[in-house]
Amino acid sequence: MEQDILTERKKKIQGYIESAEYIPMRRKDICRMMSVPEADFDVFYQLVEELIAEGRIFETKKKKLASLKALQMGTGIFTGHTRGFGFVTPDEGGEDIFIPAVETNGAMQKDKVIYKITGKGSKGKRQEGVVVKVLERGINHIVGLYEQVKGFGFVVADDKKIAKDIFIAKGNSMGAVTGHKVVVEITDYGMDRRNPEGRVVEILGHINDPGVDIFSVIRRYELPVEFPDEVYQQIENLETEVPEVDKEGREDLRGLLTITIDGEDAKDLDDAVSLTMLPNGNFELGVHIADVSHYVRENSELDKEAYRRGTSVYLVDRVIPMLPHKLSNGICSLNPHVDRLTLSCIMEVNNKGNVVSHRVINSVIHSDYRMTYTAVREILEDGTPSLLEEYKEIVPMLEEMNRLRMILAEKRKKRGSVNFDLPESKIILDDTGKPVDILPFERNIATNLIEEFMLICNETVAESYFWQEIPFLFRSHQEPDEEKIEKMEQFIRSFGYHVKKKDGEIHPREMQRVLMEAVDKPEEHIITRTMLRSMMQARYTADNQGHFGLAAKYYCHFTSPIRRYPDLEIHRLIKMTLAGSMSGEKEETYRKKMPELALHCSKRERIAEDAERDTDMLKKVQFMEDKVGETYLGLISGVTNWGIYVELPNTVEGMVPLAQIDDDYYEFDERNMQVIGRRYGKIYRLGDSVQVTVEKVSLETLTIDFVFAED
Repeated sequence: MEQDILTERKKKIQGYIESAEYIPMRRKDICRMMSVPEADFDVFYQLVEELIAEGRIFETKKKKLASLKALQMGTGIFTGHTRGFGFVTPDEGGEDIFIPAVETNGAMQKDKVIYKITGKGSKGKRQEGVVVKVLERGINHIVGLYEQVKGFGFVVADDKKIAKDIFIAKGNSMGAVTGHKVVVEITDYGMDRRNPEGRVVEILGHINDPGVDIFSVIRRYELPVEFPDEVYQQIENLETEVPEVDKEGREDLRGLLTITIDGEDAKDLDDAVSLTMLPNGNFELGVHIADVSHYVRENSELDKEAYRRGTSVYLVDRVIPMLPHKLSNGICSLNPHVDRLTLSCIMEVNNKGNVVSHRVINSVIHSDYRMTYTAVREILEDGTPSLLEEYKEIVPMLEEMNRLRMILAEKRKKRGSVNFDLPESKIILDDTGKPVDILPFERNIATNLIEEFMLICNETVAESYFWQEIPFLFRSHQEPDEEKIEKMEQFIRSFGYHVKKKDGEIHPREMQRVLMEAVDKPEEHIITRTMLRSMMQARYTADNQGHFGLAAKYYCHFTSPIRRYPDLEIHRLIKMTLAGSMSGEKEETYRKKMPELALHCSKRERIAEDAERDTDMLKKVQFMEDKVGETYLGLISGVTNWGIYVELPNTVEGMVPLAQIDDDYYEFDERNMQVIGRRYGKIYRLGDSVQVTVEKVSLETLTIDFVFAED
């Protein structure tokens, strides 16, 4: 109760300082203006200190208090750059603020800071600002490469957004030697031109030792590898087969012809599909999802660990699962020829791709076939005789599934759903973890079939539970930022493409149209990447905001509860609704819980994506180590004022530093995303096809330097 009173007083102080009539004044003057009793002065001062520490108000050099807004200030998260400058992402949203290297005020990657706008920046660029104060440090441990110097050492951070090396005093190295990958605890963040200081708390191994590279990424992102003992104790006596008692009260779908379709090496099969033709000519599509919530009980140790992880992480050489293998590869996996508990979404879909009716039910299934994408593609496209014979029982169903796939894809296309078809790769490693090949990841008729079925299922579930007005988790994708759209428009116009806007807004159908126009043209991937960069990131939200990229009014993640916590939580919400227990106090509790859960799951997703991208980049650099001197044809994928980025057909990207091009002095033209030679007028622009030679590959900095090949 006392805490509630203090919180209320704090709000009152902040409200007064933010009021229109307020002018900056000292603490004592505010006490007098707010009629604070002298006996409460100490409490008042304590609350003011808390407001300052939280960045809600600011104290000037003259000891006067003011709101951040009145001082043209704001709070945000600082993102560094290897070249020393950085950006602040404002908490209130909007475009990032550019912070010059001399104005970072000691801020480091992920710090929460107070910033002040200082100007628009030159040549109409984004707003510039300064970091006024660091409110909260975002990182207290870093992973990096140790280098020994006379009497001391320093650590170069793996995270290139940490621009300064960490100084390690004599006696704080734990015996690390040059070349060791280490974890450093930061003891002094340094200010102005002084480097941060720290002490080595863990030696991960030498940079050249097998496995140390990936382990460094795991430690850098603090990915939990081992499950706590309490989790293993909880699942110790878990059955390997579903007992009869668990099947009671469920709809029995074991007689329904059901299959799974996944990659060859997939072990956590969390979705199965079925299809029957109805007398009226409609399709009855069944999407059957593993009932993970039956085994992961809310607030159990298993559930707490799954929440903490948020998602499975798919690194280049391993999977860090959200759930222990005993569940993910065992009782929860929809393996063939065994009974499994599921949550099924049964949809009646007409010949126009519209879901005319549906039901979500607790069910039990018995998967008949474990199919691979390769086998399904060969059956549907190649008509491979041996496969047609082996799977003759399901070939008619697969053919009808393919017909429904085309109907659903056409419907999505008509409404304007955007497909960003960028080249993806699969990195092949040998037994020691060394990359031996980089192969394109092939999307095909079978991957698209499952994708379409999961999309229609997720949309159907989201719309149904939106209208039931229960607490829920939606997958939201907002419209692109106006400024980013303008930049994108300006760039694609130089290639002869135009997007139409209505009332200043763009419809995803327009983006889809441009992407279709660019198909099979030299600039296709550049146009795709540019449009993708103009988009907002999808995230989880407690309220339905629609999905811009899919041109969907309602969307959620329902289909992967083995590897995504939001799906698991949605299953719980649905099952409570089906049981009639989602009401009253329980409903209110879940409604309050959803925003925080959505934010947490979005953050965990970002961390997983960053870790996956970093391990891919690591192995790509290793793959190019012995390719120095070799020449490749590539595509200019990025241009900056320090270099030209070139992507090779195998998705490896390197940079040609501008300073290394010696046939002219080149200047960066941001408006047209190109660099121009001042003397001879030679132009390198985004999307150009160029020949490059591998000049230098650095494992320490994870960079690949190219030079333009001689004509």
